[in-house]
Amino acid sequence: MLVTSLPPLAPGIGGAAITGYQLLATIFSYSNETNPQTATQYSKFVPIESTDKTQKMISSKDGMTMIYLPAFIATSSVLALGFNNIIPVSPSLAGAFVNMHFLKRLYEVFKVHKYSGKVSQGISAFIGTYYALIAVLISCVATPTPSIDSQIIGTVLFVIGLAGNYYHHSILAELRKNNASSTKYVAPKGGFFNYVAAPHYLFELIGWLGIAVISEHGNAFLVFASMSSYLSGRSVSQNRWNKEQFSGKDWPQDRKNIVPFLF
Repeated sequence: MLVTSLPPLAPGIGGAAITGYQLLATIFSYSNETNPQTATQYSKFVPIESTDKTQKMISSKDGMTMIYLPAFIATSSVLALGFNNIIPVSPSLAGAFVNMHFLKRLYEVFKVHKYSGKVSQGISAFIGTYYALIAVLISCVATPTPSIDSQIIGTVLFVIGLAGNYYHHSILAELRKNNASSTKYVAPKGGFFNYVAAPHYLFELIGWLGIAVISEHGNAFLVFASMSSYLSGRSVSQNRWNKEQFSGKDWPQDRKNIVPFLF
């Protein structure tokens, strides 16, 4: 009875492979991101001096564009082809929400964030490809006719996640704007930054949970699970970095990572 009540998973050998990969990503992403040696090297975690001279470095703005643009193009294509019955995929609200998520991220890249560093082109391409694949996965497996409860709960979670993520990204952007003449980092304050190191990650996960709920599909919930593992580990590294950079007055040593008062 429990098994039959769970959301479905992608069928066949291909579906099993996808599900297996998602499970591995969920299991290992947290430990990879909390380890300074294996954490994904972008944002503050790009080495100042890279020992790998074969890596092509590009501007962070170009790198972030490479990360988010493929997923936006992919979901836009699936929605357009589905609406016109060119592919056997029915457009879904979950697919539209994924499309909106990456459109928002692109808007932030060009209109909100302030960039000064560089990132590996290879890392950006890998993350961009991964995001495009999970975006297409959700767009293809999400039910086009979710229940009313799923629609309401999923939409509320998605809107809260989208708005909260944008608000905290705006706080970070203002810090860079007000500190434009200096390369010195400033401890973020305001909103949930007063409680955790990475509230923007928390709200991003709330948005992904909303997408999973409204998709009513097990692989979409595994996207949320793997993203939770990845961003939780990332928040631990961010908090550790903040504690090393700032005084106890600016950044209390007991500040949590991603969930206020808990973790």
